[in-house]
Amino acid sequence: MFRISARRIASVLMAVILLAPSSFTFDTPLSDQAVREAYFLGQRRDETMANLLNKYTKLLPPPKTGPDIASVTFLTPFALLVQQSSQRSEYSAQQAALDHRDQPEFIRIVVQIQFTDSYGPYIVRPTGSRSGSPRGFVPRPYDFWKDFDVQVSSEDQKLRPFSSYGRANFSCSEEGGCTLTGATLQFDFSVEDFASGSATVDVLPPEGDPVSVNCDLDHIR
Repeated sequence: MFRISARRIASVLMAVILLAPSSFTFDTPLSDQAVREAYFLGQRRDETMANLLNKYTKLLPPPKTGPDIASVTFLTPFALLVQQSSQRSEYSAQQAALDHRDQPEFIRIVVQIQFTDSYGPYIVRPTGSRSGSPRGFVPRPYDFWKDFDVQVSSEDQKLRPFSSYGRANFSCSEEGGCTLTGATLQFDFSVEDFASGSATVDVLPPEGDPVSVNCDLDHIR
């Protein structure tokens, strides 16, 4: 008897979920029309596209000391599709629609880290293993970004990304040679994690003050 009741309750709940309007403040799932709009915006590769994508990024002031958490970007499925379209040549609206159907929608959060005078591409370390060895400058490891703790939460619940990675950024000259300038951290989350319409990104650097960014999803698509 209990199994029958539980099954009926589950059926009713599923019907409510399917019939209820989307509780997300940003567009998801994307309609066919939204996919076409994102495709054509990305193919423009102009100021209109740049201005749109800039709305998804929060620029942060430089710190007094420590690394510069320069920006935090919150990319919705619509923004990701615009970005994807802009990065592909000889790409049709039909192919964009087919690609979208084969991929689950998700949210991507990107954190940009830049070096400063107090947290630069070189660090001071002893030149030898013996006690009292002179100290000198050595290059900062390319995976320095692993020392940064990034936490994303929604309604005081910590979220776990299903995918994440980091990469070092370089500035290269025409004469040859590249200099480490910072890093890019990327985290992908399920759209269901952000049904509340808000999110907080906390970045705890190994040096300097932590940074907290609130993302209001009511004003982005």
